[in-house]
Amino acid sequence: MQKTYVLDTNVLLHNSQALFAFEDNEVVLPLAVIEEIDHQKRRQDDVGKNAREVSRALDDLRSNGSLADGVGNPGGGTIRIEVNHWATTELPAGLDWNKLDNRILAVAWQLHREKQNVHFVTKDLNLRIKADVIGIPSEDFYNDKIQYNSLYSGIGTVNLTAAQIAAFHRDKKLPMTDEWSGSPHEFFILRNPDNPSQSALGRNCQNTLLPLLHGDTECFGIKARNKEQKFAMELLQNDKIKAVTLVGRAGTGKTLLAIAVGLQKVLDENSYSRLLITRPIVPVGNDIGFLPGDKQEKMRPWMQPIFDNVEYIFSNAQETKGMRFGLPGLGRNSKDCDEERTKSIKIVDYLIDRGVLEMEPLTYIRGRSIPRQFIICDEAQNLSPQMIKTIVTRIGEGSKVVFTGDPEQIDHPYLDSSSNGLTYFVERFKGEEIAGHVTLCRGERSALAELGAMIL
Repeated sequence: MQKTYVLDTNVLLHNSQALFAFEDNEVVLPLAVIEEIDHQKRRQDDVGKNAREVSRALDDLRSNGSLADGVGNPGGGTIRIEVNHWATTELPAGLDWNKLDNRILAVAWQLHREKQNVHFVTKDLNLRIKADVIGIPSEDFYNDKIQYNSLYSGIGTVNLTAAQIAAFHRDKKLPMTDEWSGSPHEFFILRNPDNPSQSALGRNCQNTLLPLLHGDTECFGIKARNKEQKFAMELLQNDKIKAVTLVGRAGTGKTLLAIAVGLQKVLDENSYSRLLITRPIVPVGNDIGFLPGDKQEKMRPWMQPIFDNVEYIFSNAQETKGMRFGLPGLGRNSKDCDEERTKSIKIVDYLIDRGVLEMEPLTYIRGRSIPRQFIICDEAQNLSPQMIKTIVTRIGEGSKVVFTGDPEQIDHPYLDSSSNGLTYFVERFKGEEIAGHVTLCRGERSALAELGAMIL
């Protein structure tokens, strides 16, 4: 039986293609939705972009007939704009008719009273609660949601015999069988259940397990401290893998490893011309308002975590490592912490002036083409799937992009662990040869940070 879906404005502002995601069913847009979209179209962000795209899509559909009567949906079904129902509906006392949300809800309620299989689709939790109270079936928009609890981890475990593990160490490869096949670049922990001390780490390369090549390498004094970090280093160091996603809670080393390898690739190996670091501008708590200065000065508070990681990297590198590239040196045993922090800031400024390091807000990335650069997008869990798509489609020839983030620490008001762009990208790219993913589990920042991440 054909269903009728009444869409709220926030669904379209979240994903402009939601209009065409309901197959051969009827999609109804209350007229109040068009008013709200009109109010958002001048915004200079993804919300404004989606509002303009929805308006253009509806305008194109007008050529197929009257939107008030309903026009054919390219994917099947119909799309129509409802202009009458809310005015003849009596909602429970206490609901303000001056609020557009309540007018949208009224349309869904009246249609529900007239026909079966009417569903109200909204990303507004409170509106779903109101709908449930008055008896309207309501739901979130699930088309771009991923089951975070079962998210692909990039790591598998397989039990082998002692002879098989010995053959893997001897031959440096082991053919995979149909019983334990894996995704491209998936990592495996090989174990002997009869002898737990006998184990090995391998990576899937065209259905053949191979030993790690870069797991124990050192980049600017940074080495992997656990097996998950070894897997991450393997992906970051492999230039054939063009897209890497690192997921893990705070303190697991996602950003630190990515920056260390990026500096190594740009300064030492010259594999890329520049290290580009970006992150979404989403505040934790109340925003402090406008910041003075030019773009770099405005970005400095948002990029302070990057400065902290660069300071740690150079403070752990040998003195000659920095001087080798003409950088101000940082000694291992400096007694003046303020002096070291000042030197690290000077190093970052030096790299920016030299053109090998760029810190760019996502606001200015649209329309760019970024060739031969090592790109790090930090805190990617605060990106929507559409924003992730915007970044990926900017990647030029010879570039590599690394997305890092923790889906359990989302500051964006309209995203959660299942609908954010990072988990969406992981799930969609897990079967691609040019992409790799690792979930980091063990915190290495400090014992206190690890304990706080686990029990708070």
